[in-house]
Amino acid sequence: MTPPVGVLLLTYGSATTSQDVAAYLEHVRPGNGSRTELVDEFKRRYDRIGASPLIPITLRQGKALQQELDAQHGTGAYHVAVGMQHSAPFISQAVDEVLAQGADTVTMVLLSPQFSPVLMQGYVTAVEHAVAESPHAAGKAVSIIPPQSWCTNRAFIHCLAGKVAEALAAFPEDARDHVPIIFTAHSLPKSVIDRDTAYLEQIHATVNAVAAELHLDPSRWQFAYQSAGHTPEEWLKPDVKELFPVLVQEGYEQVLVVPTQFLADHLEVLYDIDVAGGEEAEDCGMTMVRTAMPNDDPEFITALAEVVVEHALSGETHAEPV
Repeated sequence: MTPPVGVLLLTYGSATTSQDVAAYLEHVRPGNGSRTELVDEFKRRYDRIGASPLIPITLRQGKALQQELDAQHGTGAYHVAVGMQHSAPFISQAVDEVLAQGADTVTMVLLSPQFSPVLMQGYVTAVEHAVAESPHAAGKAVSIIPPQSWCTNRAFIHCLAGKVAEALAAFPEDARDHVPIIFTAHSLPKSVIDRDTAYLEQIHATVNAVAAELHLDPSRWQFAYQSAGHTPEEWLKPDVKELFPVLVQEGYEQVLVVPTQFLADHLEVLYDIDVAGGEEAEDCGMTMVRTAMPNDDPEFITALAEVVVEHALSGETHAEPV
């Protein structure tokens, strides 16, 4: 039998509740993540949202992706496993799972439409290490297809545009064609972007593609950052919350925020946008609405399956002899 293609569906990971925060932050920043003030602040945020659903949503995405690939290509053609960089199930567990199924080719698909070798090399390193250490790889060369950008995949763009259209349709009819729209992406240290300008170009390519799909007038939408980190270095701006007072001064009472980098509900959406952003908008005298995340929406899963197949057929592999 032809061995399946191993599909590693990978993301950053998350604490689930405030009780998990200290261990999670220590894994992210060994020796620094356990700072009391940082732990206390993140515990407060997790308590405010109750819990992060990122891990169960990602597992649902993996299950739905498996079902979609089975339906399209037959059972056994692909085997999907979910792995997290900083929380269970870890990347090493996902690698062991696909190799145990007989896969000798694994394709890495990051749950981030944009790819930066500067920011995301850790995923590649983790997969290479896990392959080298896995007993299921003994005696064979495993080909690894590294992650790629899929920031303008047509099915993905159509899915995002649909989320924006759904959110706009919920506004009163006399307002929906005039509500200002802010597309957001996770802020980064300026020093990182100075080393990889292509990453920021990919973010703008996604935003521009969604705006074009919706035929949005350029005067109606703008771009901002969110979720800047807790470090003293310079982070990219403007922050989305800085735009609210400007919109109020221009006479707007409502705004639609579209997180374009995030594919599931988690802390950066449920707290940074819904709680902190919502409160900031209210303080300014306006109402903020957010688009729904793709999560395990069937349309998004179909797009993800397309990305997987494109990656698997790309042929851009390197072999890890064991």
